[in-house]
Amino acid sequence: MNSIPDSHRDLLESKFATLATVGADGYPQVSEVWFLATGDTVAMSLTTGRQKTKNLMHRSVCSLLILDLVNPFRYLELRGDVKMSPDDDHAFADRMEAKYGTNPSEYDQPGDKRLVVTLHLTRVNAVDVPTS
Repeated sequence: MNSIPDSHRDLLESKFATLATVGADGYPQVSEVWFLATGDTVAMSLTTGRQKTKNLMHRSVCSLLILDLVNPFRYLELRGDVKMSPDDDHAFADRMEAKYGTNPSEYDQPGDKRLVVTLHLTRVNAVDVPTS
């Protein structure tokens, strides 16, 4: 299944997701990220200096977990390949300001470059465990 079901589309409005990448040593690395979703496309604005970005440059696969904070028995896991493209004019980072109320570029370190990291879905796991 490579599309996000309607039952879990509301989670795409969440503020945070957990990005899992694979480090050069073969071990997983996870971190919280901001993201934007349009249809079945999920993209993140990352900088070149961060470990998660270095991991994705080495191995361009990841998993993104979006947890329903009201009901943690419900979540969306998105797996796939990533494509990275420069965001030299910060156009994508600027778009994130509407969702987050701040621009991620404000947190850049000197020398960092912004990238748009787009997740191309290979697997979607929409989970909703009954709790009665």
